[in-house]
Amino acid sequence: MRLSGKVAVITGAASGMGKAIAELFAAEGAKVVVSDLRDETAQTVVSGIEAGGGTAIAVAANVAKEEDIQNLIDTAMKQFGTVDILVNNAGIMDNFVPAADVTDELWERVFAINTTGPMRATRKVLPIFIEKKSGVIVNVASAGGLYGSRAGAAYTAAKHAVVGFTKNVGFQYANLGIRCNAIAPGGVNTNIGTTINTPNSFGMERAMAGINLNPRSGEPQEIAKVALFLASDDASFVNGTVVTADAGWTAY
Repeated sequence: MRLSGKVAVITGAASGMGKAIAELFAAEGAKVVVSDLRDETAQTVVSGIEAGGGTAIAVAANVAKEEDIQNLIDTAMKQFGTVDILVNNAGIMDNFVPAADVTDELWERVFAINTTGPMRATRKVLPIFIEKKSGVIVNVASAGGLYGSRAGAAYTAAKHAVVGFTKNVGFQYANLGIRCNAIAPGGVNTNIGTTINTPNSFGMERAMAGINLNPRSGEPQEIAKVALFLASDDASFVNGTVVTADAGWTAY
């Protein structure tokens, strides 16, 4: 029970990697706040956790809205008295749109969800962590945050920003007992593909140029195990860095 007695807030937790992280954290003893856009989908995950003997609550939140982030953390505090772990997992793709075609609307929406959301959630929990000199943040970045063409221009830039933000927070708050790390998954079998509609043909062709080098796709549970390591005391000496989980794809 590596997370016994801990309270974990997980965004985008109704499906895919977020759901797998919520379920694994609960199985490891954490009280889990399952957050997603829709309350009913988050509640389904909560019901499954409770059926397995775990403790969880559902909180609907759009991470692109500051008021939703405020309510998410405030609800966690009201229900459980503290927050120990924040997992910024919610994210969307960008239809592989290259720089020549990217619109302000697409750029701002991708950044709002993929980058600004994690920043605001981190900003909200840091005073809690600082007060008790303890806390862990796990950001879900992407191989697209380490390399140049795994998606379109907006997603690539947004995930690079998450990596930079992770390193900044990790170092700056290290002396206060706070750790901040990121996971950079490769291809994982989740429903993030549902955020792709009418992909840009040029951008998709360029982004997929190296897909034949990918040894295999991962499963959400495999990413959840990396998140568990980073959230637990097993990773007490790991801070301000990015753990790549991609079956070796980016090692080529």
